[in-house]
Amino acid sequence: MSKISIFFSGVIGQPKASLEFDFGRTMFLALQTLAVVFGDIGISPLYTFDVMLNKYPILGEEDVLGALSLVLYTLILMPLVKYVLVVLWANDDGEGGIFALYSLICRNAKVSLIPNQAHSEKKMSSFRLKLPTPELERSIKVKEKLESSLLLKKLLLGLVLFGTSMFISNGVITPAMSVLSAVSGLKVGIPNASQDIVVMISVTLLVILYSVQRYATSKMGFAIGPSLLIWFCSLGGIGIYNLSKYGTAAFKAFNPLYIIYYFGRNPFQAWLSLGGCLLCATGSEAIFANLCYFPVRYVQSMFMLLVLPCLVLAYLGQAAFLIANQNSSEQIFFSSIPSGVFWPVFLIANLAALIASRTMTTAIFQCLKQSIALGCFPRLKIIHTSRKFMAKIYIPVVNWFLLLSCLGFILLFRSIYDVGNAYAIAELGVMIMATVYVAIIMLLIWETNIVKVMSFIITFLSLELVFFSSALSSVGDGGWALLIFASVLLMIMFIWNYGSKLKYDSEVKQKLSKDLMRKLGPNLGTIRAPGLGLVYSEIVKGVPAIFGHFLTSLPAIHSIIVFVCIRNVPVPVVPQSKRFLFQRVCSRGYHMFRCIARYGYKDKKQEHHGIFERLLIEGLEKYIQREAVELSLQSEDDIDSDEEPPTPSRTIMAPNGSLYSLDVPALVDFVPSAEVIPEASCSTPQHDSVVDYQQNLELELAFIRQTKHSGAVYLIDNPIVKARKDSWFFKKLIINYFFAFLRNSCRRAIVSMSIPHSNLMQVRLTSYV
Repeated sequence: MSKISIFFSGVIGQPKASLEFDFGRTMFLALQTLAVVFGDIGISPLYTFDVMLNKYPILGEEDVLGALSLVLYTLILMPLVKYVLVVLWANDDGEGGIFALYSLICRNAKVSLIPNQAHSEKKMSSFRLKLPTPELERSIKVKEKLESSLLLKKLLLGLVLFGTSMFISNGVITPAMSVLSAVSGLKVGIPNASQDIVVMISVTLLVILYSVQRYATSKMGFAIGPSLLIWFCSLGGIGIYNLSKYGTAAFKAFNPLYIIYYFGRNPFQAWLSLGGCLLCATGSEAIFANLCYFPVRYVQSMFMLLVLPCLVLAYLGQAAFLIANQNSSEQIFFSSIPSGVFWPVFLIANLAALIASRTMTTAIFQCLKQSIALGCFPRLKIIHTSRKFMAKIYIPVVNWFLLLSCLGFILLFRSIYDVGNAYAIAELGVMIMATVYVAIIMLLIWETNIVKVMSFIITFLSLELVFFSSALSSVGDGGWALLIFASVLLMIMFIWNYGSKLKYDSEVKQKLSKDLMRKLGPNLGTIRAPGLGLVYSEIVKGVPAIFGHFLTSLPAIHSIIVFVCIRNVPVPVVPQSKRFLFQRVCSRGYHMFRCIARYGYKDKKQEHHGIFERLLIEGLEKYIQREAVELSLQSEDDIDSDEEPPTPSRTIMAPNGSLYSLDVPALVDFVPSAEVIPEASCSTPQHDSVVDYQQNLELELAFIRQTKHSGAVYLIDNPIVKARKDSWFFKKLIINYFFAFLRNSCRRAIVSMSIPHSNLMQVRLTSYV
């Protein structure tokens, strides 16, 4: 069954009992959906015809009908068919956005070039064995092609970085365009109002908006839902009023032949006006990006039952007004408002514009959180503004950066026409990337029929490329600033990903060898003092090189060493039961473990260090208990470990035939107290030929609990990354200056745990890549 038919079959085919619902909860979700998801697209009637007809002056009724027909079918094809009926189903466990598409592909095929990928993530893949079909065979071929081609992997990563840069640029243009167009209505109510006053008011409103953005994500969300409902009802009501006053000739535009007539009269100007026409679909990507807040079917229902009808009525009403007033080509929406309700609608329009700006800002926060979690953007401070809803976040640095960028665009262009040209470029850049990724998902995951996939690609990609060519023709009128802005963002993401990859590869090459660890022995060539040492590293296999520095520099090392690697995996949420993945490093006598702490891009990582230590030790105890069960069922060769060193000379044999070392320097002298394990013997393990297997397990668990009481120390490596002296010039420039600046400016993954300085030991060495 195709994804498009799931919605209809789910609504029509449900049994009667399942149709019972809580009316209050439904209305609450409906209002919240309007506020969070549809704010951006709901403001498009303010400026679509203004920007479009600025490129194609009206000469008669057919010009208006052609422009309206183009707008109506763009609105139906792009937001409705593509996004609401198809793209929304490509969510990653409820998470939307361009990075969610990329992570969904990465979970079903090993195509990620992001560093620090663990072999264990294969268990988290959603690729499942299915009955053989032509679609399945095609899916397997696509999967093998993507996994075997380094060029395709780089291309996928490059496209998602490009799409993200365009999406952030879109989030900067949206507030500028929305607020400026809404405040411009002041010139209709007060004809003497100058553009300088409009710009000044717009700047003031945006400063206020971004100043309260942190609170808008939690406390103000309940108030803006009814405001958007009033706005959509106003759009529909004004449209009905204009149709009743000026006639229903605008309904002729549902005939697509008027689009042909529109291009036939003046092909070049019609092509230029396509960039303005696309503005009716702005906010389509925000619908998908903000999906994490609501179920897909709520979003679909609200769009088809309320949002789309109100938008269609608004455009029909404006077209009816234009047919009767063909000399009016500026401020068309505000000019068509009945004089008696002008000021109330003006106020509601400005409020809706602020809500639309908030909608895009919220979507950018979600997009950046995903990109940070997947290692494609420098780490930033993320504040969770709600205890109930994990998706409600606020990023202070990004918030103020967006404000400054948005004010820069307004002060630079001061006109909705130049800003509108840049707006179309940003929106189309994101749309094209979404089309490419959804097509891959259709082939790889959905196993859609090839005819449907090709129809989707040909229809939407060809349309978007035509629109994009029109928007690029206006680069000199305002699009140039957006392209520069997007290029800077793309460069930042590329440098971060490139530098992180080189740094990780260097750490993997420099890790300590197994032979060295064997020569050092269980004592590691030093004294093992009581306590828990947490050594942070980014590698998921082997012993990091920084550990050798600790061994040679410290007078003693802790009795238990855990190499901790914080992993951001391409899934939305990792269950707490699967948070920690443990392995033994070397043999049992070394008391060294590896812990991979896995977080999804929706998980909250701001855990207190005490909570993190408690959860880690609990997970370690469970791992040892599970390992003991496995040892009783299989040979020691099958234990999940980094290596299998030779059997030590002093060993005992358990009843199942497994060998255990007694050369454990810290455990040999350990005598468990009655407080730790009252039922255990208080005698030290003897070197007899046979020792009770359960007693060994209890001794090791008691030893871990005793170590916990001695406290934990965090051993962290914060290297200075530099390019090798024989590297080419541009590599030195990127690594030694740009990447170093980003590393020094961003937060480390461990910072959010608020570790006391007395428990923290940080080493800063130079690492050449």
